[in-house]
Amino acid sequence: QAQLVESGGGLVQPGGSLRLSCAASGFLFRIAFMAWYRQAPGKERELVATITYGGSTNYAGSVKGRFTISRDNAKNTVYLQMNSLKPEDTAVYYCARDYPPRNWGQGTQVTVSS
Repeated sequence: QAQLVESGGGLVQPGGSLRLSCAASGFLFRIAFMAWYRQAPGKERELVATITYGGSTNYAGSVKGRFTISRDNAKNTVYLQMNSLKPEDTAVYYCARDYPPRNWGQGTQVTVSS
């Protein structure tokens, strides 16, 4: 069955960078629509970035210009490069397949704090 496993989260200072990875298995990744979501404490889960099988991307306004979503179909992996991180980026980050999401990963914690 489909499986998504995120990694790369951690504690970073404001202004720092992190790269999240999401390893996919159990489905035909190279034609899949993939996305990153996040959920901060006490808030609803929100869509952060999406990427089509052809590589077209879209971003939430709050991360545009700072985050970059990409994919490596040879490695069945989708990435989220996060630069210029802010405390308000603190959240659990999830990758997902399809929209609306058909599968979710377990999430990886990102904490931005000095």
